[in-house]
Amino acid sequence: MTGLGAGRVMTIPVSPDGPEAQRWLQEELAKPPYAAARPSWFDRLSQSFFDWLGSLSAPTGNSFTDWVPVVVTVLVAAAVVVAWLTFGAPRRNRRLRADLDMFGAQDRRSAAEMRRAADVAALAENWSLASEEIFRALAAELSERTVVTVTPGTTAHAFADRASAAFPGERTRLAQAAEVFDQVRYLGAAGSEADFRRLAVLESDVRGLTPAVMPPVGGLVSS
Repeated sequence: MTGLGAGRVMTIPVSPDGPEAQRWLQEELAKPPYAAARPSWFDRLSQSFFDWLGSLSAPTGNSFTDWVPVVVTVLVAAAVVVAWLTFGAPRRNRRLRADLDMFGAQDRRSAAEMRRAADVAALAENWSLASEEIFRALAAELSERTVVTVTPGTTAHAFADRASAAFPGERTRLAQAAEVFDQVRYLGAAGSEADFRRLAVLESDVRGLTPAVMPPVGGLVSS
């Protein structure tokens, strides 16, 4: 009997204290079904708008000017509904992660991801790969900013020429960067730490610059 009683005691769930219960609740609410059920910011904004709309009341006066706010509100609401039906829910304007022909290689990474890859290669002292990745990050960054369009067949030097139109003060460094890329990518040259450091500084500098002129819309002409 003693053994049986002890076995039953062991099956009784332990009652958690306050902090432990709070932790269990947070872990439970963090599970995907709960996260998916939470209203988005757009849901909350829409609800607030319609609550405000419902709080409006018709003006008591007979003057046309008394009805102007109501008419304007109805027109705005109608425009919102039409925009919703036409375009769907608003989304952040971000670059689509489709495969991009990046100097002969299909790549769907963002510029930030390429920069991280360059840093990892540099930590491993693989200077050739690090130089390739940071040059790709430079091209991807300008593509994401719609400063330069990279299309299939675009060469490193064609990209540098087009980027120079937007950043004329960086023409020499851009041409040198394209030369390093071609050397390590296609000609089998060994990259150096100095090459990578120069490319990394260029990429960082250009990322913080405002284009002097915006190139015309369209792809680059390969050379």
